[in-house]
Amino acid sequence: MSGTLVRWATRHGFARLGISAAARKGDPQARFFVDPAVRADPYPFYDQIRAQGPLVHGRIMWATARHDVASAVLRSEAFGVGFNDQRLPAPIALLWRLGRRTAPIGPVDPPSMLVTDPPDHTRYRRLVSKVFTARAIEALRPKIERTAEELLDGLGPRFDLVEQYAALLPVTVIADILGVPLAMRRQFLDWGTMAAPTLDLGLTYRQYRRTEIGIRQSNAWMRGHFDRLRREPGDNLLSQLVHLEGEQLTDDELLATAGLLLAAGFETTVNLLGTGAALLMAHPAQLRLLRDDPSLWRGAVEEMLRFDSPVQNSARICQRPVEIAGIQLQPGHVVVPMLGGANRDPAVFADPGRFDVTRANARDHLSFSGGVHYCLGAALARLEGEIGLRTLFDRHPGLTVAGEPRRRRTRVLRGYESLPVAVSVTV
Repeated sequence: MSGTLVRWATRHGFARLGISAAARKGDPQARFFVDPAVRADPYPFYDQIRAQGPLVHGRIMWATARHDVASAVLRSEAFGVGFNDQRLPAPIALLWRLGRRTAPIGPVDPPSMLVTDPPDHTRYRRLVSKVFTARAIEALRPKIERTAEELLDGLGPRFDLVEQYAALLPVTVIADILGVPLAMRRQFLDWGTMAAPTLDLGLTYRQYRRTEIGIRQSNAWMRGHFDRLRREPGDNLLSQLVHLEGEQLTDDELLATAGLLLAAGFETTVNLLGTGAALLMAHPAQLRLLRDDPSLWRGAVEEMLRFDSPVQNSARICQRPVEIAGIQLQPGHVVVPMLGGANRDPAVFADPGRFDVTRANARDHLSFSGGVHYCLGAALARLEGEIGLRTLFDRHPGLTVAGEPRRRRTRVLRGYESLPVAVSVTV
C-alpha cells in the first residue's frame, strides 16, 4: 500500500465512511460535508444548528453556531488543535504513523501552526511575529496599491474577476513576502489552489492525491529557495525569517510557515476579494455609500468578512474535562465552531442576514478565529481586501456580473472559483 493511500485512508477515507454512515442515519452535522445544498448556501443550515441549542452533539462531533459559545471554545485553554494518534484504534494509529514518515509538509501537517499547540505553537508564533509585524505589513501598502493598479491596467471590458484579479493580487503579495520571483506567480497560484482542499474533511482519494502532488512540488522548490536565501539574503520577510539571530526555525518549520502563508494567506484574501466584489455588485446602494464616504471602506471589509466568511468552520479538540454552555466535555471530544454561523448570530448582530457596510459591530465577527490561534495574517488580509476592492470600484464603479458565477467546491473555505464581470460606463 502506497504512503499516499495510507495517509488518505487515515486522514480522509475512514472519516468519509463515518460521515456517510452518519448522514444516512440522519445526523444533522454530517449534512455539512455531504449535502450540495449546504455547500451552496450554508446559512439556513447554521440557523438550524443554532436553533437546536448552544452546543449540538452529533455522531462524530459537537458543533455550535452561536457566537458566544464559538468564541468561548476558540479562546479556551482546555481545547487544542493537535491530533493525538493514541486515541485511534491501534491498527489505524499504526497506519497513521507509517504514513507520516514519507508525508510532505502541508498547511494541516505538523509543524504548521494550524495544527500545533503550545508550547511549540507559542515558539513558532513568537519567532514569526518578530518579522511579521504590524509595521512590516503596513509597509506593504504601496506594493499592494501598485499591484492592484497594474492588474487592472491589463484587463479588458470583460474579464473573470477571480482568475484575473482577485487571485493574482494576493498571490503576488505572498510571492513578494516569500521572495519568490514574479515569474513563479502562476506556479504558486496553482500550488495554493491544489493545497486548499486539505482543510476539508472526507476528501476522495483522487482529490487528496492531487493535493499531495501540489504540496510535494512546492516543498521541493521551497527547500531549494531556503538555500538560495541563505547564500543571497533578500529584502523580504521570509529572508528575515531564514536569517533570524539566535533561536531559529528549522527547515521543516520554515517550510510549514511558508506553506501556511501561501495556503491560508492567499486563500482567505482571494475569497474576501471575490465575495466582497459580488456583494457590492449585488447591493449598489451600499456601494454608493462607499463612494460618497470612502472612510467607510475599512468597516465595509469587516462586514464582508462577517456576512460571508472566507473561512466557514474551525475545529478544536478537548484536551481536558471542561464545561461549555452547561455541557460537560471530555478529552478527545471534537468541537466545531461554525464561524459562518456565529457571524450570523442574531444575539450579536441585528438583522444578521442584511449586508450593511455601516454596521457598527461588524468587527465582532470570528472569521479570523480567536485565542492563541487568531489568524497571524489578519492584518494583511484586511489591508489587501480594503485596497483591492476600493481600487477595483474606484476604477470601475459600474462593474456588473456578466455571466454565471461559479462557487468553489470546498466547504471550509468559501468563495468564488469564477466571477465573470463587465465594465460599464454608467454608474
